[in-house]
Amino acid sequence: MPNLNDLLNWFDDKDKVLVSLSGGVDSALVAYAAKIKLNDNAIAITADYKTLSSEELNSAKNVAKEIGITHEIIEYSELENENFVKNDEKRCFYCRDELSKRLIEKSNSLGIKTIVDGTQSDDMGDYRPGIDALHSHGIRSPLLETNFTKELVRKTAQTIGISIYDKPSNSCLASRIPWGQRVTREKLTRIEMGEKIIKQTLNIQQVRVRDIDGIARIEVESDKISLFNDVKTTNEIFSKLVMIGFSKAEIDPSGYKSGKLNVIFEN
Repeated sequence: MPNLNDLLNWFDDKDKVLVSLSGGVDSALVAYAAKIKLNDNAIAITADYKTLSSEELNSAKNVAKEIGITHEIIEYSELENENFVKNDEKRCFYCRDELSKRLIEKSNSLGIKTIVDGTQSDDMGDYRPGIDALHSHGIRSPLLETNFTKELVRKTAQTIGISIYDKPSNSCLASRIPWGQRVTREKLTRIEMGEKIIKQTLNIQQVRVRDIDGIARIEVESDKISLFNDVKTTNEIFSKLVMIGFSKAEIDPSGYKSGKLNVIFEN
């Protein structure tokens, strides 16, 4: 089984690296290892591409400060990319293709040859065209190359004291919109607001609000579905979701599952 030393050793022959820091635990562990091995020659970059939730952006800022790694934000809007906005099954490819190009542009300006991300072994089990896009541009994945699983990432992060070791996995807000339904700023805003409402009301962390033709389909982990048995609380949540722009709201009885829209709405 791989361990932290294997990850640290991955950086042995690197002079400088640029870490794509998303705000999740995977890329946080990579950033930590890069900082330990390369100190000021490791730089973290977070892309605020307007489909990243403010929660994830703030998480990236906080964990970079915690690790002590130099951190920069690059800003652009994926909503200006028609290939992305049309939201077909290659949406994630277009997203990561553009991200890769932005990271390469940044790394070139800094004289850095190696760009790394937080992809780990378990990420390869789902339909992930975005990973293909990153790797096609030469972006490396130290966790994947050293055979780290998600469980091992979390255990290692906990051991070394990274505060977000148990942070639920997340993805861009556009992943809540089924393929074939256009991505708009209005949809992204109500999805983000809707998830915040549910998290705050029920005091839970793992929530997805899928925007299905304007209907809010709420996904929470299976053992949390019973929280909606309180009619008053549920009506309050539903009313707020309608107030922010959804036509109505419903609970997905099968619970949360990562990448569910890839299955339900695939062509």
